Amino acid sequence: MLKNYFSTAHIARAGIICSLYIVISLVCAPISSGAVQVRLSEALSILAIIFPEAVPALFIGCALSNMITGCAPYDVIFGSVVTLIAGTCSFFCAKIIKNVPLKIIVGGFFPIVLNAFILPLIWQWCYGFIEYVYMVQVGILAIGQSVSVYLVGTPLYFVAVKIKNKMN
Repeated sequence: MLKNYFSTAHIARAGIICSLYIVISLVCAPISSGAVQVRLSEALSILAIIFPEAVPALFIGCALSNMITGCAPYDVIFGSVVTLIAGTCSFFCAKIIKNVPLKIIVGGFFPIVLNAFILPLIWQWCYGFIEYVYMVQVGILAIGQSVSVYLVGTPLYFVAVKIKNKMN
């Protein structure tokens, strides 16, 4: 069973997802980083509910994007770990939930909520934001993540499912 996760197709798909995450983050750099952000590459997080290899690919893509854009080392590490945890939660919830709309809603919930509530804490630690700004940051990130995950990620989900079905 485990060897199926290390097939050429899985590794290639992980590489593509990771690369897309980086490219989208860099192309959209003015809005992908900073205190006010809509990281459109986070739309790819919806792929974790379809492909298990998307989970490590998103983690690596996030880490490399953060390194390339000059984030603080702790932001690179812990921000990427948040993406890894969110992807893992989304993947396992999708295994349990069979209803597609509910799967998208619940699968998208983790990247939105975990990033919204944890990233401002990481940023406060790394960059010294003032404490009372925390809830403002949570709101801004929740909106940005919702746009990326639900508005952009939902159509991506249906395209990815079609492609996966054609491959099988």
